[in-house]
Amino acid sequence: MRGLLATMGNAFAEARANRAALGSQMAVMVLNDVVWVVFWVLFFRRVGSVGGWDARRILLLLAVLTTAGGITLGLLANARRIGTMAVEGELDAVLTLPVAPLPYLLLRRVEPTNLGDLLFGVCLFVLSGRPTLGRTAVFVGVVLASATLITGFLVLTGSLAFFLGRSEGGDLGFHAIVLLGSYPVDVFAGVAKVLLYSVVPAAFVSTVPATLIDSFDAGRAAALAAVAGAFGLAGWATFTAGLRRYTSGSLWTRA
Repeated sequence: MRGLLATMGNAFAEARANRAALGSQMAVMVLNDVVWVVFWVLFFRRVGSVGGWDARRILLLLAVLTTAGGITLGLLANARRIGTMAVEGELDAVLTLPVAPLPYLLLRRVEPTNLGDLLFGVCLFVLSGRPTLGRTAVFVGVVLASATLITGFLVLTGSLAFFLGRSEGGDLGFHAIVLLGSYPVDVFAGVAKVLLYSVVPAAFVSTVPATLIDSFDAGRAAALAAVAGAFGLAGWATFTAGLRRYTSGSLWTRA
């Protein structure tokens, strides 16, 4: 544990090394998120609501998505690079360290740009989420579950590279979960909606968490926790199995 804490500290130290760059990168992502919010606000002002979702609810969804995404892609930035590191032999150096490989990899790198998502998501909830003590507690809980789910899903899809020898699966998984999570699942129907609750669990990334903040339901909360835990364990298991197959080249790189 002490080694992992030191790893996290080093990652933050590297991110803070150039404060001007850190601030500008975060600002760019915040601006991008603001544009996305403006789009949805203007859209719902014109159409009113879609599938029971209005501007207020969509902002709550975006608050959850950007906060959870900021945790995974900002604080655990290597989650989306597992496949690339496996294919390019970047795990060689990690295997020599006296720490668990996956936690070390996840904590090793901080992505300043996506820290802007984390900051924006929290601010958006404070400004538009009608925070009370109870709603804030639910927000924290569902965001942590969502971040666990995103991380597990990215590690799972990225770890397929151990078996396929290609890293495209991780990239596709990243784009699928983030893009589909940006929309309320109720705008989809039929097979697409089923897939968003199962194969690509985007519904549990943002729609279900946002709904729980507005109207808490113990059964739905238990389902969210179960799905997040299942994908977290699946990601860990797939990475562990893949690591056993890992055959390194001569490339020694810092992960």
